[in-house]
Amino acid sequence: MFDKFKYIYGPVASRRLGHSLGLDLIPHKTCSYDCIYCQLGRTTNKTTARREYVSCNDVLLEIKEKLAQGLDCDYISLAGCGEPTLHSSIGELIEGIKKLTTIPVVVLTNGSLLYLPEVQDALMKADLVIPSLDAGDEDLFHYVNRPHKDISFDVMVNGIIDFTRKFSGRVWLEVLLISGVTGMAPEAKKIAIWAEKIGADKVQLNTVDRPAAEDFACAVERKQMEKLAALFPGVVEIISAAEKRKTSDKSLRDATDADILSLLTRRPSTISGICAGLTLHPHEAAKKLQHLVEDGLVTTRRADHGLFYKISGK
Repeated sequence: MFDKFKYIYGPVASRRLGHSLGLDLIPHKTCSYDCIYCQLGRTTNKTTARREYVSCNDVLLEIKEKLAQGLDCDYISLAGCGEPTLHSSIGELIEGIKKLTTIPVVVLTNGSLLYLPEVQDALMKADLVIPSLDAGDEDLFHYVNRPHKDISFDVMVNGIIDFTRKFSGRVWLEVLLISGVTGMAPEAKKIAIWAEKIGADKVQLNTVDRPAAEDFACAVERKQMEKLAALFPGVVEIISAAEKRKTSDKSLRDATDADILSLLTRRPSTISGICAGLTLHPHEAAKKLQHLVEDGLVTTRRADHGLFYKISGK
């Protein structure tokens, strides 16, 4: 890792959660899915094996240190470079965080393991859980999410339904739509029918924003997203780009090359995304990125939404 924090990163600007401190509990691209739209590339370890991939104590020590520095964020997010519910002690970690701070804890999950009683129990003390549902039937589930062979669409979606009924906190259902695949009314309507059965507090419609694992995974246009939103029940939000926050002299001094590298390890970003995530001035960010590119630590890739910076070799 590029700095003293191995398991936490940010706070970063999130399109869904404001400013969020990320927790990375799983090795890079260890996941139960291999989604065609994933910003981190292809899954290298597709698994459903739950174990303590990283030490809970080590993660909590890093959070303590970050809090001692004066942490200011809207959420502490369990997400990172893989599926967080694969961590067998995620419940213990959530409890430990709740003892340290009143900052709400959110779990961003693909929802694949929510059918397991032990996973449901582990997440009960979270404040917010955001599962994903990217398809409305078995065929598109396999096309879009490319799940582990042990996960069927029926088991997955009914697991989300069961968890939502039991969970006393908030559930937001994320639906990521892909142009020419699920970004059409007939397919979106299938997902909407399941969304109504799930009964989440909110549906968040998203689309491809960063360079995807597969070049054919493309964004749905805003006008089409607005039309598709009308198919979904209840409160529906179309995710838009995170707003920039004002910088300060302190943030300009504190944002280092290590901060940028730590952020890019988890999420390829445009220069505006880096500035928003680290409250860094654009001119300062541009200078730092130029040096990181020249040193071979960072590379670029152009996508529909601009020029993205990413860690070299990932």
